[in-house]
Amino acid sequence: MNASLPNTEFDALLAPIHDFLHCATPDAWITEARKPERLAVLLVDHANCEMKAAMSAHSLVRRYCLPKDKRKLLPNLDFYKSLDALPEKGEVLGKQTLLGDNRRVFDELSKNDLLVKMVRLIQEELHHFEQVLEIMAARSVPYDILSASRYAKGLLAHVRTHEPAAIVDRLIIGAYIEARSCERFAQLAPWLDEELSRFYVSLLRSEARHYQDYLTLARDYAGKNIDDRVAFFGEQEAALIQAPDELFRFHSGVPV
Repeated sequence: MNASLPNTEFDALLAPIHDFLHCATPDAWITEARKPERLAVLLVDHANCEMKAAMSAHSLVRRYCLPKDKRKLLPNLDFYKSLDALPEKGEVLGKQTLLGDNRRVFDELSKNDLLVKMVRLIQEELHHFEQVLEIMAARSVPYDILSASRYAKGLLAHVRTHEPAAIVDRLIIGAYIEARSCERFAQLAPWLDEELSRFYVSLLRSEARHYQDYLTLARDYAGKNIDDRVAFFGEQEAALIQAPDELFRFHSGVPV
């Protein structure tokens, strides 16, 4: 399983994930997920999750990094694929020449840590999305319409409606989603074929960093101790993961 990641690094990446999550993925979910007949659903929902992650980050940039009168100018997701450098190099945002209505839109963006981390996350999630699509195409798995699981909706139901509480909650939720994804990639990898196993292990570094980025941003936006709120969402997340679930998806609960 760890052919593409040294054991020491593998353990170091997963240790904080396991400490952060309030429960491990139930064995019953792993048993169901490793069945060959579940592979198509697993891949399609994985692709959907990568795109949703990019869209969620894009939404945060739009809502919290742009003035209301400039939000309509935010480039679509395809724009992020064209950025040649990662934002932390300090050369991308505000200096990219855009065409048409998007011209110089990044001049309007606040140069804050949310922007830097979310743009990098968008780039990576879109890349992962395309990688999953390539794997699906090679295996003749069609990208069919697939309903979403209750997981994200169940967490978002608890988001508070006033600021900065709302963004703090959304960032905490983002941390749990990324952490759970990382944990499930690691749990699934030993039971998959070599190609998929290597692919899932290759995703661990970015998913682990994404969870940490979200959690750091949540603490920064709150400006105070949020341990109780983090624990609250940890309990909600664990309840969703451990509860019986009729729908099998990448983030679903115990199969029934």
